[in-house]
Amino acid sequence: MASTLSRTLRIASIAGVRAGIRVASARTPIIRPGFAQKSAVRAFSVSRATFDEQPRLRLGSPAPNFKAETTHGPIDFHEFIGKSWTILFSHPADFTPVCTTELGAFAQLEEEFAKRNTKLIGLSANGLDSHEKWIEDIEEVATNGNKVGFPIIADPERKVAFLYDMVDHQDLTNIDTKGIAFTIRAVFIIDPNKKVRLTMLYPASTGRNTAEVLRVLDSLQTGDKAGVTTPINWVPGEDVIVPPSVSNEAAAAKFGEFRAVKPYLRYTKYPTELLKK
Repeated sequence: MASTLSRTLRIASIAGVRAGIRVASARTPIIRPGFAQKSAVRAFSVSRATFDEQPRLRLGSPAPNFKAETTHGPIDFHEFIGKSWTILFSHPADFTPVCTTELGAFAQLEEEFAKRNTKLIGLSANGLDSHEKWIEDIEEVATNGNKVGFPIIADPERKVAFLYDMVDHQDLTNIDTKGIAFTIRAVFIIDPNKKVRLTMLYPASTGRNTAEVLRVLDSLQTGDKAGVTTPINWVPGEDVIVPPSVSNEAAAAKFGEFRAVKPYLRYTKYPTELLKK
């Protein structure tokens, strides 16, 4: 597994919100499956002005809380996160080809995420009955024998999708002709403080790279614990960068040896000892 993961990470390294319900509201939105498509259309018949005025999620923003039905039962999202890192990732629809391969890929790496104190939770714009049947297909053709061990949010009304800016702009503004708001492929890495630390947005035609998600998680956790940054295509074990805010004296005291390519670009060895603390 280790060699396969390392190779996958190497490949990934090369490849390398607007909220519909205001976060400041005292109410926590409740998402329930089973509403008719017609209700979903009404919910997203918003004006262009309303669309443009909606706040966006930024890196460092609090992750909006919500309550929802999932394949593992009802959740309060912040309670689900607890003291873990969490990766929330969305899919346009059940029983679609690209989404099926993606869910399978996340299932195959679920143990690796768990080793990093990280929970996975998916979202697809369908109800629970559809999700349960779709999981059978995913496990049959896309997980390499693994089970889908993480919950999948049922979001037929696109409420969570809208809250996390997962609704495609064109599809939202074309709601009357297309019939239903379309959910893009989004990835959010959320830390134990409920802060959004990374966002990735993909078009519906392009599958994501789960190993890249894992690589970025490693970078964030390494940076938080060791006070370093990571260069392009970095993977765990490789040299890291000493931040410009750290003086040479402080760098020597903290990291020992380091090499300066430029006064603002200094490398040091992978901080194994710092990460053990």
